[in-house]
Amino acid sequence: MGKTLCSRMDRFMAKVLLVDTNFASAPIFSVLRRLGHDVHVIGSNPNDCLAKSAKSFWNIDYSDTEALSDLVEKESFEYLVPGCTDRSYKSCSIISQGSFPGIETSDIEQEIHNKERFRSTAVKLNLPIPKTQSATCKNLDYPIIIKPVDSYSGKGITILKRPNQQRFEAALELAKNTSATNEYIIEKFIEGGLYSHNAFLKNQKTIKNFFVKEDSTANSFVVDTSRVIFNPPSEMQRQIIHAVEKLAQHLKLRDGLLHSQFIWDGNNIYLIDRKRAIAGDLYSRLIELSTGYPFVENYVRPFLGMPYEVAVSEESNIPIMRHTVSVSNGQNFGHISYKKDLFLENWVALSSVGDQLKPSPDSRVGILFAKAKSQTDLISLYEATIRRELYEVIE
Repeated sequence: MGKTLCSRMDRFMAKVLLVDTNFASAPIFSVLRRLGHDVHVIGSNPNDCLAKSAKSFWNIDYSDTEALSDLVEKESFEYLVPGCTDRSYKSCSIISQGSFPGIETSDIEQEIHNKERFRSTAVKLNLPIPKTQSATCKNLDYPIIIKPVDSYSGKGITILKRPNQQRFEAALELAKNTSATNEYIIEKFIEGGLYSHNAFLKNQKTIKNFFVKEDSTANSFVVDTSRVIFNPPSEMQRQIIHAVEKLAQHLKLRDGLLHSQFIWDGNNIYLIDRKRAIAGDLYSRLIELSTGYPFVENYVRPFLGMPYEVAVSEESNIPIMRHTVSVSNGQNFGHISYKKDLFLENWVALSSVGDQLKPSPDSRVGILFAKAKSQTDLISLYEATIRRELYEVIE
């Protein structure tokens, strides 16, 4: 169905299916077009960004893997490129089963994305993860976090800091109801800073690493504010790279991007999530604006069977913050009233005046990329943002 190797690095107009239509995948679409390919997109929302802008849009729910497989066969797509969602990568892996370049088999995809299966692998490899606990309220080591094994966008998650049988049972019910498989996991809640790590793998070794500080404002379980960390603690770097490479070697991961989230408590990392795709909300643009590195192109290339693009000769160190403007409670959108001066490097509008906004993560007003004069000024801007002092969304 697919090609295991690509011999067409310098040939154009390969027929490529980008499995997503959301705005977060727009940079992927742009790179594929720039590389000269015939790019089709698939998704179930005709109002999505790429559904409206791409010349070839297939109005199909790509979580329906039978329908996706039929389309790929019928249209003879040469390459599949996952978008920025776990569901996109999962569907690609199910129908590919290793026949398309850059895409893991379904079994390996589950080892990475399913929280319970990853935990089993992490225990076997002695990777740093929060301690799991059984569902007996009396014997739990608080604080704890309860979440679905297949959660995304912070949905179905509860933190309990002390025993409370009623809240505990409600948290279990929420996690089960949010999970597609009615399964949940209970872990020790780790206090510390949230970070993400992006590694480009080659032969199961990291050849390029990016670190990003992440925080939440509108919803405690949804990252909406982030900045690139240019000089992370050396021990943090050592621990995360060691863990990523150990996992990659054990699973024999294909070349490409591995995105991980972890907690850093000042001494140790604790892995909490990972994916073989770019994070959403234009995460890639944050890295590219901050560093000048061709992040999206190097994400795309393994799916086309192509080697990584040679990095720019001298990367930048630009103080940029990414922030998703959203609300904690539902309201109408009128305008944004800024409380502090800032320089907007980019603004991506996602709502219009008069729209009814839902609580994060179900609505977004837009995504701003703010540029500071220095890294010191950026930290001040960043801290003001997470204190919710930067702006107010007005009805």
